[in-house]
Amino acid sequence: MHDDRRLVEDRLARMLTTRIAPAKYAGSCPLEIEVWHVPDEPVPVAEALAADYEPFTVGQRWGAPWSTSWFRIRGAVPQEWHGKRVEAVIDLGFTKAQAGFQAEALAHDLQGRPIKGIAPRNDHVPLTGDVVGLLIEAAANPDVQENGMQPTMLGDKQTAGKDPLYVFTAADVKLLDEDVWHLQMDVEVLSQLMHQLSTSDPRRHEILRALERALDAIDVADISGTAATARAELTEVLSRPAHASAHKLSAVGHAHIDSAWLWPQRETIRKTARTFATVTALAQDYPEFIFACSQAQQYAWIKEHQPVIFERIAAAVKAGQWAPVGGMWVESDANLPGGEALARQLVHGKRFFLDEFGYECEEVWLPDSFGYTAAFPQLAKLAGARWFLTQKMSWNQTNKMPHHTFWWEGIDGTKVFTHLPPVDTYNSEFSGKEMAYAVSNYLEKGRGTTSLVPFGYGDGGGGPTREMLERARRLRDLEGTAKVTIEKPSEFFEKAYEEYPDAPVWSGEMYLELHRATYTSQARTKAGNRRSEHLLREAELWAATAAIFGDFEYPYEAFDRLWKVVLLHQFHDILPGSSIAWVHKEAEAKYAAVAAELHAITNAAMSSLVGSGDQQLVFNTSPRARNEVVDGVLTSVPASGAAVVSAVVAPEVTVTDRLLDNGLVRVTLDDNGLMTSVIADGREILSSPGNLLQLHPDLPNFWDAWDIDAHYKRRHTDLTDVDSINVVSTGVEGAIEVVRSFGSSRITQVISVRAGSRRIDVRTEIDWHESEKILKAAFPIDIHADRSAAEIQFGHVYRPTHTNTSWDAARFEIYAHRWVHVAEPGYGVAVLNDSTYGHDIGRVSNDDGTTTTTVRLSLVRAPRFPDPYADQGKHVMTYSLLPGASISDTVAEGYALNLPVRSVQGASVPEPLITVDSDAVTVEAVKLADDQSGDVVVRLYEALGGRTSAVVKTSFPVSSAKTTDLLERPLADASVTSEGIPVSLRPFQVLTLRLSR
Repeated sequence: MHDDRRLVEDRLARMLTTRIAPAKYAGSCPLEIEVWHVPDEPVPVAEALAADYEPFTVGQRWGAPWSTSWFRIRGAVPQEWHGKRVEAVIDLGFTKAQAGFQAEALAHDLQGRPIKGIAPRNDHVPLTGDVVGLLIEAAANPDVQENGMQPTMLGDKQTAGKDPLYVFTAADVKLLDEDVWHLQMDVEVLSQLMHQLSTSDPRRHEILRALERALDAIDVADISGTAATARAELTEVLSRPAHASAHKLSAVGHAHIDSAWLWPQRETIRKTARTFATVTALAQDYPEFIFACSQAQQYAWIKEHQPVIFERIAAAVKAGQWAPVGGMWVESDANLPGGEALARQLVHGKRFFLDEFGYECEEVWLPDSFGYTAAFPQLAKLAGARWFLTQKMSWNQTNKMPHHTFWWEGIDGTKVFTHLPPVDTYNSEFSGKEMAYAVSNYLEKGRGTTSLVPFGYGDGGGGPTREMLERARRLRDLEGTAKVTIEKPSEFFEKAYEEYPDAPVWSGEMYLELHRATYTSQARTKAGNRRSEHLLREAELWAATAAIFGDFEYPYEAFDRLWKVVLLHQFHDILPGSSIAWVHKEAEAKYAAVAAELHAITNAAMSSLVGSGDQQLVFNTSPRARNEVVDGVLTSVPASGAAVVSAVVAPEVTVTDRLLDNGLVRVTLDDNGLMTSVIADGREILSSPGNLLQLHPDLPNFWDAWDIDAHYKRRHTDLTDVDSINVVSTGVEGAIEVVRSFGSSRITQVISVRAGSRRIDVRTEIDWHESEKILKAAFPIDIHADRSAAEIQFGHVYRPTHTNTSWDAARFEIYAHRWVHVAEPGYGVAVLNDSTYGHDIGRVSNDDGTTTTTVRLSLVRAPRFPDPYADQGKHVMTYSLLPGASISDTVAEGYALNLPVRSVQGASVPEPLITVDSDAVTVEAVKLADDQSGDVVVRLYEALGGRTSAVVKTSFPVSSAKTTDLLERPLADASVTSEGIPVSLRPFQVLTLRLSR
């Protein structure tokens, strides 16, 4: 019996692949082809319509990397096929079955109207009438992954070469034999289901025998003529309903399209056009089909570049077949963007969907981001979202998430209902293996009965195919597998919540135990993001102040546009540093342009505020008052305000080439330029030499730019050799320059201390030319701490420094924003930074048997895939040691380091627009309302982790105040008193005030 079953299965496999599938087309006629090779970058269809074409034949090579060719394809449909299902089938020379990672195309009619995309497994274009006329925009995108994770020059247009990549394989008009095609679908679904059932399950054997009878009914010499008879043998096994207790799968069409990754943004614009054209065309044939799509940026691209497709999307939304999801500008990284940036992701995304479709997204949709900040639940709720979806947590290397449906609780106590689809993919094809896995993997059995399945080719786009929808129809109610219902994600979430409102709680961050190097890779991209976020904060504050007190027009359009540029580059393969060289070169150029425009806005606003005059003034965008050295003078400046530069009484810093001492901290260097001693508050801060640069080999097991694996720690080189040590500044700021060379690289560090401050700055210039290495800066701190604090968006989280559990051990590399902090009762030390994110913090055993804490910053890496020259060249960053620091001190100095003061000349000093009378309450953003009403919007948060009350004071009269959501929509009235606007906040609460003048 066993041998008989195996023989039937072998026969089935051969018949399906070599007889049934090839017979789905009953006839074929070649089409005439002409080509126009675009000289450089892609062009609009109007230009292609007017171009001069030349003859082209099947078998010719075409397509240098990243080039575009337009193919004009014409012919006639045989008369005997009129009225039947006829298609043009185009094979551009597809090199593998996966869509989105090689040549792909968008088909138009000869008037230039888009029809649908062309890709592997979706290579057909429906035809009507008796004449064929198509215009095909074909993109010769290289398969950057063709050699696995090996370095490739294909990721940069300048180095990718000019040789054609593809051989044009086919352009034919074909007659679809629907009986054969449906037989193929029947057999595939039943065969896949059968192979997932246990050999002891009678259902498996019933399916096997039905398939055997179907095979017996097929005449291999006349597949078309016998297909209907063969299908009849399968009717009974296909019609048996699922068990009443069968798991329910809510399915939704999906096409995850990375806004940049192994292709540049310009190619993503075209990927979205191809995919969205395909999807809207598919909806016409399958009325039950619903497609979920996130990333407002991609819709905006389509609206600009493909208005016809955008109109089709709008119609599909109205018809209920298209569901905008996520409510974010892009599917951003969820760890590295600042708090205000994550808020603006939600603001700009939700507002786009509301403005264009009248559609309020109720879920955050981030299937592929590399871990999720504990600040997200609160931000999601403040944006009006009720649900949260992720898939990436199924990628954990070490520990499996304990739930698939749960409440996720953030640092402030806000919870959001969350789902992690047990199918463990956002690119489902409805295979039997996937369906069985989704059911067996589901962790809520006995409590919940439903989960979500996003189906369709993704990452590089492509989306669902008609074959997937045919499988879904057969799986709707089929014995032996889950019940499949195509519906909107919001409908799934409503059902899941209704049956499981008391789902368990996951508290704190969702740390992905993978892709930890994304906190460090492509350091210039990360620096560009950090500095752009702070420049935007600065420009908005001073533009709002100048609009109220000066003769200045608030640049609404510019801020909207510049924010969207920064938000786009927070996409989860750009900011994390995991894209090709082209993407990161473009990002650096964009950040430079953003910086130039924001500097101009800020300078103009400040000029409007101060007028013409000779006084030297200094502006402080930080939410805390501070003393700063300006032109060699120590000056005091109020929070979010300005002052005349005037000397604050302070002793000068004692400086030698081995010593910096300002009376608060004393830093001693050895002959190698290492910090051998840092004394503050009468105690030694270091347990061994600090600011020790350490070089590790860094070859991860698989994903170069993404991963750093724990084995890297087993080897390292301490960079102690020094080229020179020199005093470079004296007076109220003392500084020593230390220069080191190693390998092919050079590092210049200026270690500085200023009067009146405990902060020790290390300004670092790295000329980096290493390969497959990571550079760390170590501070062994004489503190015994069982946990560290790290700044995240709108607050901070604590993480263990020990490795008691597998969950603790997996966090061997962590991210932080502007600071990390370690403390023992009564004393703390912080390490600050202005542009990096990666850190590792752990315990070190000392010679006396005690343990202390070492904090290390990850400064720069050198992965080789997908960008073989990642991080090569110059980097400039500053990190700082802050002894004797409370969390409150650390918050203040983190802002100060990242928001340098500005020195200007003028006649008058403007008052701060907004002040708060509590150090626990931090102002994060001050701007004018987006609706251009002139109202002032203030976003603030509790920064220390405790409950607090404060009064928000304004320097302008306020007629009314309201608390709002992130979109500046009123939630409640706020009281206005003669003292200001009193507020009460819970730990880490984010509060938005809208103030009418």
